[in-house]
Amino acid sequence: MNYKMVGFVLGRIFLIEAALMLFPMGCAAIYGEWSVVLSFLWPMLIVLALGLITSLRTPQNTKIYARDGLAIVALVWVLMSVFGALPFVISGEIPSFVDAFFETVSGFTTTGSTILTDVEALSHGTLFWRSFSHWIGGMGVLVFAMAVLPMTDGRAMHLMRAEVPGPTCGKISSKLSDSAKILYAIYLVMTVIETILLCAGGMPLFDALIHAFGTAGTGGFGIKNNSMADYSPYLQNVCTVFMLLFGINFNLYYFLLLRHFREAFASEEMHVYLGIVAFSTLTITANIASMYDSVGTALRTAFFQVSSIVTTTGYATADFNLWPTYSRIVIVILTFVGACAGSTAGGLKVSRVIILFKAARQDLNKMLHSHAVTTVRFEGKPLDEKTLRGVHNYFNIYMLLLTLSVLLLSLDGFDLVTTFTSVATCLNNVGPGLEMVGPMGSFADFSAPAKLLLAFDMLAGRLELYPMLALFAPRLWRKRINAMHEARAK
Repeated sequence: MNYKMVGFVLGRIFLIEAALMLFPMGCAAIYGEWSVVLSFLWPMLIVLALGLITSLRTPQNTKIYARDGLAIVALVWVLMSVFGALPFVISGEIPSFVDAFFETVSGFTTTGSTILTDVEALSHGTLFWRSFSHWIGGMGVLVFAMAVLPMTDGRAMHLMRAEVPGPTCGKISSKLSDSAKILYAIYLVMTVIETILLCAGGMPLFDALIHAFGTAGTGGFGIKNNSMADYSPYLQNVCTVFMLLFGINFNLYYFLLLRHFREAFASEEMHVYLGIVAFSTLTITANIASMYDSVGTALRTAFFQVSSIVTTTGYATADFNLWPTYSRIVIVILTFVGACAGSTAGGLKVSRVIILFKAARQDLNKMLHSHAVTTVRFEGKPLDEKTLRGVHNYFNIYMLLLTLSVLLLSLDGFDLVTTFTSVATCLNNVGPGLEMVGPMGSFADFSAPAKLLLAFDMLAGRLELYPMLALFAPRLWRKRINAMHEARAK
């Protein structure tokens, strides 16, 4: 491993995190919360000092191999969460470091699960940082770094592969840095448009920014104890539409900008994604219609909640814990499916679900017609064996981690539904589960080891498993490897 280069990239990220802390400090200053300003100042100075020390001198060997990329991505997200948790602890608003770490990981990974039972008691500066972390983590910390720091494609590709969600990692421009800038420009413009529309509906600017951050990053942290239930139908509908939009592959928006309309609207994954949303919304509406004063209200509520869960945002306008069994089962299924690859959403991703179904159908056809030659096609193109094997391997590891996490979390002694949905919602970066961790509940009653386990699941889910699991592989940390392995890493 190129330790000097790993430290250099980490240092650059620390400098970025120090700069990002200026935003919640400014928010706290605007509201006269000077003690909160100080609670951000000290962590910012610590991170700034570490960043300067580790990135002052560029290493002679600037190559980043595959395992270096895995280590950098995992360490960046863990350490950013560690330092990002310090303001919560120093301010005393979340005194326990484990709780603060859980909350910060939930923010950066855009999960939205919380240990807080009274969100409205937090200061404006803390609320801003909590939701701003969604926006930072939504598109990816290292994608942001590529957009603002000079980095060659050879050094950046392994970072992007390790951080960007989905079965494949592609570029929308000839240069990765240009791709990152384009993605973040689209991300920023959509966030600004949503903020303007929310303000136009009477939402205060602070509230609009918080909910735009949460929607854009598909995170779900809010400023009300009942999430978005108190806001008007117009504001709920704006968030519903933007949750769906942020769940679509951002490459399609780039195609629209280039006026490649046929390529954008022909996306198989987008069609299935919107079909899942439509089917789930209509069937849940029919299932819960008797619980509301009109079909229109039931439809709006179902549409919001389906959009929130399938995009792994986690906002709520109703306590779906109280819904009939069918509706709750659909919600749990959507938790696993997620939205499109290349979006800010979590979950397995619609693309993987499609590929798994098509691969299963291919295997069945081979059993029925042993001499038939069939291929799995996705987005109109045949998939090679490497991609198919990667999707199957990912799903196998995903299920193993889910099973092991449920087993370990069961030691806390809570009921089966709470235990299972707690792991499912954290691993898929959704936020709320069922029963104790429902949309009106929290993770406050779990033990410290359980919260650390769930924090690991959130990080593993956001980083597509491999970077976090690689941290426990001794071979990752060996300094020297033979020429064959070095060549493969390239």
